Amino acid sequence: MRRKRKLRFSSVITHLLLLVLVFINIFPLYWMVTFSLKTNDEILGYSYEDPVTGERTQIAPNHVGLPRHWEWDNYVAAMKTGNMGQYFINSLVITVLAIAITLIAGFMATYALTRLVWKGRKAMNKFFMLGLTIPIHAAIVPVYVMLSKLGFLNTYAALIFPYAAFALAMGILISTGFMGDIPYELDEAAFLDGCGVWGIFVRIIAPLMMPAIATVGIYTFLQCWNELLFATVFVSSGKYRTLPVGVQQLFGQYTTRWGPIGAALTIATLPTLVAYAFLSRRIQDSFIAGAVKG
Repeated sequence: MRRKRKLRFSSVITHLLLLVLVFINIFPLYWMVTFSLKTNDEILGYSYEDPVTGERTQIAPNHVGLPRHWEWDNYVAAMKTGNMGQYFINSLVITVLAIAITLIAGFMATYALTRLVWKGRKAMNKFFMLGLTIPIHAAIVPVYVMLSKLGFLNTYAALIFPYAAFALAMGILISTGFMGDIPYELDEAAFLDGCGVWGIFVRIIAPLMMPAIATVGIYTFLQCWNELLFATVFVSSGKYRTLPVGVQQLFGQYTTRWGPIGAALTIATLPTLVAYAFLSRRIQDSFIAGAVKG
């Protein structure tokens, strides 16, 4: 009986802690969505004077509660005045292409480093891993000079190639663990059946790397979608701005409409939530598989 009571008590405590963690993680999303549907007066508070009595009444700000009046026009203002629609398309194009380049280049490099035997592959692997130690702020000047000489500034390429390059090291690191656990007997069997290096990579290795594709893809997506520094420095034309820069542009010098800013943040966050909702199971399975294999 005592053991059962202890188990029940520990179970209750565990569930309470989990509920607290759920609340901590969900509350910022709730606050952002409700924030995007409020006016400045409701967010900051306001006062008004009664025309009959002349008394001034102070209305407290509504930070946490549901909106008193649902201002859907904030989303219209964010899409039209803030040009969030164009910035959303720009972010989508840049992110998708950067993910594609990272996956293709990362898997090909990992295949060469783990499945092929050639002189200097260990040194090359260490060279790739150096990319994990280079801070983005330290590389911004040489990258800017390189992009300027190539004529890539104020184009999609100004962000696609740097994003893919900085995500490549992590992509190779993640892929190495999965590709190294694929039995070499599959390569030998495919070789005996007439497959060359490219045939083995495309027909045998790539289909077995689906969990790694999901993991590298969502990592690169989060890194590219939320990046601000490169997007601010390398792109000054409004035609190629991304969502983080667009949200930053909504802040006025003297006055700021906070509702449209909240709407823009919600628009920018929604794709991340959707991507994780569809890929979370795949990512969890990939980590579990890696732990079991390890």
